[in-house]
Amino acid sequence: MPKVAVLDMAGKEVGSIELAESVFGIEPNKSVMLHMVKNYLANQRQGTQSALTRSEVSGGGKKPWRQKGTGHARQGSTRAPQWTHGGIVFAPKPRDYSYTVNKKVRRLAMKSAFSAKVAENEMVVIDSIAMDEYKTKTIAAMLKAVGAEKKALIVLPEVNEKVIASAANIPGVKTAQVNTLNVYDILNADLFIVAKDAVAKIEEVYA
Repeated sequence: MPKVAVLDMAGKEVGSIELAESVFGIEPNKSVMLHMVKNYLANQRQGTQSALTRSEVSGGGKKPWRQKGTGHARQGSTRAPQWTHGGIVFAPKPRDYSYTVNKKVRRLAMKSAFSAKVAENEMVVIDSIAMDEYKTKTIAAMLKAVGAEKKALIVLPEVNEKVIASAANIPGVKTAQVNTLNVYDILNADLFIVAKDAVAKIEEVYA
């Protein structure tokens, strides 16, 4: 079973924890993780882009010149795509880019992401992430103590407004709860910081 050290918010080791092999110790499936990242990004797209086709552009009702005898190429409308102010060929229209992924695939991708972080020593378990007041400096100090220099994902067992608000102003730092985790955020973070209570919840959900 994978084993990682448990730190406090000051970065000092206060113990260790054994992680479930079925969740944090499997062989990461890269193709499944890629599939889920693409799904996440596709689901984030608004799909609100829109442009006008030649039938939707105003004007152009009159034939610009007669069919023959002018020396020009024949034209039927000044709103054809080749004209300035003409319509757009195959104009994009509002659409929904989202799609669903099989539940088994989602679970395998999540477990692969967890296992990848453990294998690469990019997972840190904190004994307890708690604060008495809203203070960004406290979270910044914790991140520095555990070696989070760039992007970090802090996983909480439940919503903690003080921690979430205090981390919100730090560039590259994101917070999540066990039920809001996704493969993209896990892989995108340079350090995966998980509260000890959240580890138990993750194992309960994915074991």
